[in-house]
Amino acid sequence: MADTKQAGRITARVLLDIKAVNFRPDEPYVFTSGRVSPVYIDCRKIISFPAERTTVLDLAAAMTREFMGAEGLDAVAGGETAGIPYAAWLAERLDLPMLYVRKQPKGFGRMAQIEGDMPEGWRVLLVEDLATDGGSKINFIQALKEAGAKVTDTLVVFHYGIFPQSTETLAAEGVRLHGLATWRDVLDEARRGGDFPVDVLDKIEDFLADPDGWAAANAHKAG
Repeated sequence: MADTKQAGRITARVLLDIKAVNFRPDEPYVFTSGRVSPVYIDCRKIISFPAERTTVLDLAAAMTREFMGAEGLDAVAGGETAGIPYAAWLAERLDLPMLYVRKQPKGFGRMAQIEGDMPEGWRVLLVEDLATDGGSKINFIQALKEAGAKVTDTLVVFHYGIFPQSTETLAAEGVRLHGLATWRDVLDEARRGGDFPVDVLDKIEDFLADPDGWAAANAHKAG
């Protein structure tokens, strides 16, 4: 398997090549959470690029085998909706059952929020496209646990890697977060590849060093 640094670099290059990475420091994005950010990434774009998604899923499968072990997993679950295709492809590579977790329960009983067949006590890996502060994963993890699953790990294609609460929130649930690439990987690869002007990358560097401070200082620029 490629080491973690190499996996991050390869994944970052894929994201840059398919134009999934957006840097806009002079007109920041405002996310639904209210967070102001000069960066936006659309990991869902990968599903439309067969060669690139093969590369990313091969890395995800290798990483999963490494941190879960050959016999450490019974099923792969995707969170509605972005995690579903990644869970399906990863389950196929690992020759495992696939599940998906709804954002809201549908129906009644133990499996009200889970689609698929899951005997109680199964070890399940939650897969998503990305993680920012980790909060959105909690709903899916708790639903799996309430249905009788054992969840110790979650895997994302992209982990922001700049908010400590992303790992702290999940650690409080007894879950480890694994990501193929972070913003640091993307920024380093963008510098190597000359994908964006240097002055733009320098502004992104300032954001990565202090995201909350950057947001406070630049909120007035947001549309």
